[in-house]
Amino acid sequence: MGVSDATVEALGSLSKALETVERARGALYTFHQLTGTADFELDRAVRLLRDAGHGEWARRVEGEILGRNVIPDHWTFQIVEAYDGTYYEPFKALERLAVSRLAGGRDHLYEARLKEARRTEGHPDHTASLR
Repeated sequence: MGVSDATVEALGSLSKALETVERARGALYTFHQLTGTADFELDRAVRLLRDAGHGEWARRVEGEILGRNVIPDHWTFQIVEAYDGTYYEPFKALERLAVSRLAGGRDHLYEARLKEARRTEGHPDHTASLR
């Protein structure tokens, strides 16, 4: 199946956008894990405040911050789930469908063409195989 340069470029752009979304999703997981780590560290802070004789501060941290929603009605895992279901999964499915229909399911045609253009003929680390 021949794929025009214009289609390869368009699919390359779509793929690049999805790669950026993958990075954004990773940042959400980082946010989720960092927030969770901080929340668990609050257990230690509460204990240390109590041990240091600051029971009122321990109660405030425990009552006002520990386990608190990060946005109204949501913990971080719910933000990740909403992003996945509302944006990431539909985007990924659409990109897969476009690659399937427009390029016969062959991924990264743009990059494969770049590889071919930039390789050194005969060099063992510059193999020629295109998908």
